Amino acid sequence: MKATAVAHPIQGLVKYHGMSDHDLRLPYHDSISVCTAPSRTRTTVAFEERDADRYVVDGETVEGQGADRIRSVVERVRELSDEDRRVRMESESNFPTNIGFGSSASGFAALAWAACEAAGLDLDHPTVSAIARRGSASAARAVTGAFSDLSAGLNDEDCRSHRLETDLEDDLRVVACEVPAFKHTQAAHDEAEDSHMFEARMAHVHEQLQSMRDSLRRADFADTFGLAEHDSLSLAATTMTGPTGWVYWQPETLEIFETVHELRAEGLDAYYSTDTGASVYVNTTPEDVDRVQAAIEDLGVPTRVWEVGGPARIVDNELF
Repeated sequence: MKATAVAHPIQGLVKYHGMSDHDLRLPYHDSISVCTAPSRTRTTVAFEERDADRYVVDGETVEGQGADRIRSVVERVRELSDEDRRVRMESESNFPTNIGFGSSASGFAALAWAACEAAGLDLDHPTVSAIARRGSASAARAVTGAFSDLSAGLNDEDCRSHRLETDLEDDLRVVACEVPAFKHTQAAHDEAEDSHMFEARMAHVHEQLQSMRDSLRRADFADTFGLAEHDSLSLAATTMTGPTGWVYWQPETLEIFETVHELRAEGLDAYYSTDTGASVYVNTTPEDVDRVQAAIEDLGVPTRVWEVGGPARIVDNELF
């Protein structure tokens, strides 16, 4: 059978860093994100009579560690179904990848949803989120979509994502600021606990998670995205102080931060956020988005305007 799925990438609001189990990709603590649209990854999966699996992403055959991560999702689908044939997978994204815009999340979410459909599995979004998590923990939240919360746990029953209801879904506009510098997210996760800041982050992140959930319930824009801005700084402090000393930010990143502070001082709703990468999200409102976008583009930084994206879903337009 063959199926095609679409999923949206995520912006981390309270991000996980480091994993207690690297094989199952179980994070140390919960995490919260929001999906962005119309950015999306589209993936077609087919189980076929062939000699070996074939994985193609944006026109390039995937091998090595990338293929291993794809295989971890595919093998879990095989375990849960009667399907034992080889897999052909092709995937493409309509936004820049590997620069800090959550492309691994949308990629593995679309893979998991398409593979489950192609294998004849009828599973709900939280269950599929636990399958997608084996490729990328962030992908679990891309499966459930919009504002989602991934619970930490020791197994697939506990470590899965669920959607958070909030009236902010209609109020958010994201100015995605493209700062193209390749990132090494996996390497940063691998050495997270070796940073002397890791325990400090663990000490405050649970309170931050509770505050984020409360702010989303109240639909408090300033509190929600002010917390996301603070979490970005906390995450960077941890990655920068690991053994390798990952410094993802570029001069343009810091210019955007300063511009956002200036816009906020002028009374605009604008808050920056970064994941593990140099690119920046500026979270703002429909009323202020044009002024925010213009201010960022005045820096010479390319931008896109995104809204909140929904859960992973099956579509008709196949890639092969």
